[in-house]
Amino acid sequence: MKTILMADPVRYQRMTTEELRETFLLDALYEPGKIHLNYVDLDRAVVGMVAPVEGAIALPTDADLRASYFTERREVGVLNIGGSGTVTVEGKSYELENLDVLYVGRGNADVSFESRDKSAPAVFYLLSYPAHASYPVTVVRKADAIPTELGSVETCNKRTVCKYIHLEGARSCQLVMGVTHLAAGSNWNTMPPHTHMRRSEIYMYFNLDAGARVFHLMGPPAETRHIVLGDKGVVISPGWSIHSGVGTRAYSFCWGMGGENQDYADMDPAPVERLR
Repeated sequence: MKTILMADPVRYQRMTTEELRETFLLDALYEPGKIHLNYVDLDRAVVGMVAPVEGAIALPTDADLRASYFTERREVGVLNIGGSGTVTVEGKSYELENLDVLYVGRGNADVSFESRDKSAPAVFYLLSYPAHASYPVTVVRKADAIPTELGSVETCNKRTVCKYIHLEGARSCQLVMGVTHLAAGSNWNTMPPHTHMRRSEIYMYFNLDAGARVFHLMGPPAETRHIVLGDKGVVISPGWSIHSGVGTRAYSFCWGMGGENQDYADMDPAPVERLR
């Protein structure tokens, strides 16, 4: 498990493109038949991706966690962005179709992942935060993630926001997680942008063609930079940074947060006219 150390807004101003990418971008999580996990010192997040093909892959317990099993002091959100798959938790199997989510609470020692058909394998995106309370394992189907329509065609940001793990949905200790889908012909996300010092946020972009890219905007509103990323790329967003972006075509992204509160609407707007 690789450890990622965050930069503060002072060091950020002097960083090169490569240093920005090394610090805030995770673009090598996906590998067929493997599981990859990264530990982020910001809010103690663990970000990963598991792509089982031939058989089941267990959720490992890295020595850096100093735990007897992964969820001893953690909770995990699991989003399937591939074909049909199964997540087994303490011997009970949960079938996940594309865009279904499974919440795995603290205290579940045995967790494994498997694809139903290796010719159309599942791809599970994992987002984990420390948990100080236990909540039950919960499946949230794509159809049950109540959609909210935002934006418009005129502003090139018509999109559907689907909340899965949140105060009015699947309960968790601190994890908040959902998916946003851009409509065909729209390419801006989270515009106008915002910050929220009470929690960090992590974006995982997907449903991008091989040649498509997203230009992810980050940084304080008056000192923005961008990171260019492709399909299944992940960007870490500290509380002092905006998180917005524009793609060369429509796409989807999973947003996940952890920190001081779970209020989805807790944000500090950064009007477009303030951006630099």
